[in-house]
Amino acid sequence: MGEAQHFPYYYGYESEQFTFYRIPKLLVTDERFQGLSTDAKLLYGLMLDRMSLSLKNGWLDEQGRVYIYFPAEEIMSVLHCRSEKASKLLAELDSKKGIGLIERVRKGQGKPTTIYVKNFAGTPSF
Repeated sequence: MGEAQHFPYYYGYESEQFTFYRIPKLLVTDERFQGLSTDAKLLYGLMLDRMSLSLKNGWLDEQGRVYIYFPAEEIMSVLHCRSEKASKLLAELDSKKGIGLIERVRKGQGKPTTIYVKNFAGTPSF
């Protein structure tokens, strides 16, 4: 990790100056998600954060479902990882290979993949 850095303390209202990503407590405490890696949980939290921006942009499909765009290159940049890891994390979350917290719909023809972020608190349907 390296030598300890000497960061300054927070004083008064300085402690409220940042925006934070939120990772739902259920992802940590619920047994359904125990097999999910911490990095996949973090990525899901990042995706949840993008949902509000998508809603503001009017990114809803014909059924009223909100979707996001989060290309692998951007995931790699945000999480400081390689392509293989970004793909692995997406697969962990995906409905085809993973736990089913996201559904990716490939558009083809150079268009970005649409990602539906599913409701983690809901009861899965079988």
